Amino acid sequence: MKKATLPKLKIGKFIDPLTDFGFKRIFGSDPTKDLLIHFLNELFKGRKVIADITFNNNEHIGRASKIRKMIFDLTCTAQDGEQFIIEVQRIKQKFFKDRAIYYISRLINNQAPQDSSWNYSLKEVYFIGIMDFALEDSEVDKYLHWVSLAYENSNKTFYNKLSFVFIEIPKFVKTDEELTTGVDKWLYLLKNLSRLNKMPAILNTRIFSKLFQIALVSNLTKEDFMKYEKNLMAEWDEYAIKKTLEDEAKLAREQAMEEGIAKGMAKGMAKGIAKGEEKGRKEGWVEGVETKSYEVVANLLETKKFTISEIANFAGVSEGFVRKVKKGIK
Repeated sequence: MKKATLPKLKIGKFIDPLTDFGFKRIFGSDPTKDLLIHFLNELFKGRKVIADITFNNNEHIGRASKIRKMIFDLTCTAQDGEQFIIEVQRIKQKFFKDRAIYYISRLINNQAPQDSSWNYSLKEVYFIGIMDFALEDSEVDKYLHWVSLAYENSNKTFYNKLSFVFIEIPKFVKTDEELTTGVDKWLYLLKNLSRLNKMPAILNTRIFSKLFQIALVSNLTKEDFMKYEKNLMAEWDEYAIKKTLEDEAKLAREQAMEEGIAKGMAKGMAKGIAKGEEKGRKEGWVEGVETKSYEVVANLLETKKFTISEIANFAGVSEGFVRKVKKGIK
């Protein structure tokens, strides 16, 4: 297998909103909070209306000294006390759901007053995860997922003050001509802004015109440009390392598969031919094929790198046959 060549790092006309620098420049300050309010209102359309927000300290330190310090990408509070955590994750993270639960639990815990005069009434808390990858168990044709506590039998909401919103950017594939809703437009920009050369006509509104001006790389100060470039390089290094490891793992799997199949075929055919000489050409051929399959499966099982389903597909046998071989070699 030939290793994939990594594309070159390129800085476009507009900043990438999914970088830490880009996201905070567009959404994370008082002069641009109208952009964040607009984004949240389009995202929560029909669920709630946000009139104003106050940015909170992104660095969150637990009350106990042993609790790990957390730094959120962005956290804010709306006019009625609702709290929002907005996290951008570029590289696939195995325990991203756990991280979301942990982050939101810390905000809930922080609502408790220091004294004992409290009736446990909580303000709403929302986690919004903007991901440059797809969750493993999400629906293939959906890129926006709302998650909340619900009764299993009726699917009715159990608690309406705690919600998670997961946005899978790679699944959003609409062109600018296909954008119909406000959420469409925001997701299109989050995914494509750094690749655009001009603002699409459909986005020619006051709020998006402001965004494009803020996102112009040419409008960055020298200091901000250096921060952005450093941010891009750090993310690029992380991506390059991950891609290299994935390529090497895939290559190792393919080599192990080839070696396992070759070894199994050689052993299987040798045994099959020997038996064929004793029992006759027809019977020997049948047993040879079965023995070959057995040896192929046995060798693949020995690598401990493949699932039963994968081995069955590679060897051209049933999963039941693979389990039988596995049981026999234990």
